[in-house]
Amino acid sequence: MKVLVSGGAGFIGSTVVSACLDAGLDAVVLDDLSKGRREYVKGRSFYEGSVGDGKVVQRVFEDNPDIDAVIHCAARIVVPESVADPEGYYANNVAQGVEFVRTLERLGCRNLIFSSSASIYDPGPELYVDETSPLAAHSPYARTKMMLEWVLEDCASAGHMNVVSLRYFNPIGCDPAMRTGLQDPNPTHALGKLIEAYENHSSFTVTGVDWPTRDGSGMRDYVHVWDLAQAHVAALTRVRSTSVQHDAINLGTGRGTTVRELVAAFERVVGRPMPVEEAAPRPGDVVGCYTRSDKARLLLGWTSQRSIEDGIRDSLAWTQRRRLVLGA
Repeated sequence: MKVLVSGGAGFIGSTVVSACLDAGLDAVVLDDLSKGRREYVKGRSFYEGSVGDGKVVQRVFEDNPDIDAVIHCAARIVVPESVADPEGYYANNVAQGVEFVRTLERLGCRNLIFSSSASIYDPGPELYVDETSPLAAHSPYARTKMMLEWVLEDCASAGHMNVVSLRYFNPIGCDPAMRTGLQDPNPTHALGKLIEAYENHSSFTVTGVDWPTRDGSGMRDYVHVWDLAQAHVAALTRVRSTSVQHDAINLGTGRGTTVRELVAAFERVVGRPMPVEEAAPRPGDVVGCYTRSDKARLLLGWTSQRSIEDGIRDSLAWTQRRRLVLGA
């Protein structure tokens, strides 16, 4: 099978490509390199361009007429940035996403896996969600994911495409073979900030300490990016069934971890305490949630395999490799 991975030069997309290749699949990458790294596509079939550029997408399919499915990972993903630039996020994630879907339909590609987000859920007081939980996206970023899911669901209902939307939580870690990992040297997520503080011998800031959780910090479901990549590969079999139409599947560990608990896990891995400061939530921050992955186990044969400590160790190792090998 040959698969096109949009955003395949980014953190999650490049890891998905590695998982596809390891599974014996042909993978073609489409990325505009606005955030992705050219090093991550070295030796891989790569086209530089936007998913919204129909001419580029058509050229990809003309060169690779045997592409059977698409994994759509391309998106802007920083919540505070989306609050400051909502127009840019809607233009990039929704408008270009719709144009991408229109082009895929025109080219006869019916099978799409959408790398979505669990940020679209309203977690409720128990901070637990499953695929039946109500949707209530609380940031422009989350709304772009929810809106494109609606588009894809309608396309599937019209019989145009088979779609599996994978809704997942906070990815950590890297490709265990150290081929690719988090590409941003200035991360905004909690683990990236922890690593930054650890290396700089500075304090880590917990943003938001009055959430309705067991310790007041935000609740997250930290899932290893290699586990996520394996789920994307497993979903390829599911989406190629013509009976699928649109399916939403959550991916998570089933264990809610607060930010303070993440700090404690980090301290166990590095073997020393981390100084911690407190601050108000950032624009667009939410309390968070977690999920079991019963549906993923049933339909994809998938469960998460790696622990939060595994993710921390792999993230630390990748940070060193990125600096030494990639110079970033």
